[in-house]
Amino acid sequence: MAYTDFGEQMRILRIKNHEVMGDSAQMLGVSASFLSAVENGKKNVPSKWLNILADHYHLNDIEVEKMKIAIENSKTQTKINLSNADPLKREAALKFARSFDNMDEKTAEKIITLLNQEERNGL
Repeated sequence: MAYTDFGEQMRILRIKNHEVMGDSAQMLGVSASFLSAVENGKKNVPSKWLNILADHYHLNDIEVEKMKIAIENSKTQTKINLSNADPLKREAALKFARSFDNMDEKTAEKIITLLNQEERNGL
């Protein structure tokens, strides 16, 4: 069974705290099957879970940051709000979405490099 980064972090927390998936699911207010779907990458991690987990497991700042990264790395979907985007940005987002499934690694690397440069330049 393949777990996401988040799923691996959750398993570690459960083991350290002598809990089973049902315990974690109850604490998060969801069914064990929903938690399992999140841990396996079939669903995104709900945004409110980070605070719940940090409180319940008494995570320190480093552990919270590690969990944030695991949550980000485990995303299977993302939404982009285009309602206020200018036409050129809207076209770029839609073109990217349409070509995503067929994009090769070289193209993905070029896009990441470009976006990292813009981020460093404060754009």
